[in-house]
Amino acid sequence: MFLAIDIGNSNIVVGVYENENWRKIWRVNTNSEKSILFYQQFLMDALLEEGVASQDVTAVVFSSVVPDLNDNFKVLLDHLYHHAKITILNPELYLELGLQVARPYEIGSDLVANAVAAHQIYKCNAIVIDFGTALSFTIVNEEGHILGVSIAPGLKTAIRALSKGTAQLPEVLLEYPKSAVGTNTNHAIQSGVLVGYVGLVRYMIQEIRKELGDDFKTIATGGLSHILAPLQNDFDFINKNLTLEGLRILS
Repeated sequence: MFLAIDIGNSNIVVGVYENENWRKIWRVNTNSEKSILFYQQFLMDALLEEGVASQDVTAVVFSSVVPDLNDNFKVLLDHLYHHAKITILNPELYLELGLQVARPYEIGSDLVANAVAAHQIYKCNAIVIDFGTALSFTIVNEEGHILGVSIAPGLKTAIRALSKGTAQLPEVLLEYPKSAVGTNTNHAIQSGVLVGYVGLVRYMIQEIRKELGDDFKTIATGGLSHILAPLQNDFDFINKNLTLEGLRILS
């Protein structure tokens, strides 16, 4: 049984893979101030409820973009799964596996996992659009080479920034509005951010294809990939668990 752990800025995603399927996927808020014992208990409880004993786990792959949690999680995994093969996704591993990654010490390991999954599963020139804390566009060609990345604030990040940076604007729900013209404060923010991001994503796809070719397919992923409903037909593929798939492939 395979265990994938993806530590992002907003969420930690844990998945158990068995018999060619993701048996169960859990999400918990990322908080580097919480004790590692909290995350240990979360892992133990989650797997126990699913009927998975620690000895059932034969391989673990761990990816993180939150440095403050890395060392503690390494200790935790060694403690819980010392019998299993533990792989940490990092620049040294990219080189060992022969992955073509420009500036390997700058790119997030989650984006590398996305690119690996896109290459292995879809076998095409691809633009991977990850709707997370950041909205990222990772471009990978059909040979598996990562050509580059573009990054913008994610949807929640943009809305939270408005709320924190202004005196009178609240933090609103991520619900796509029925109209582009806001009729109250909440609607105005939803319209400006969500409708505006539809244009952002479409224009980025257009410009990337203009530079690299129209044969680049679009793959949407991330926990918020379903929010921008008008974009669903702009994506050739939607795979919410693409990062976990990349970790599985790299195990």
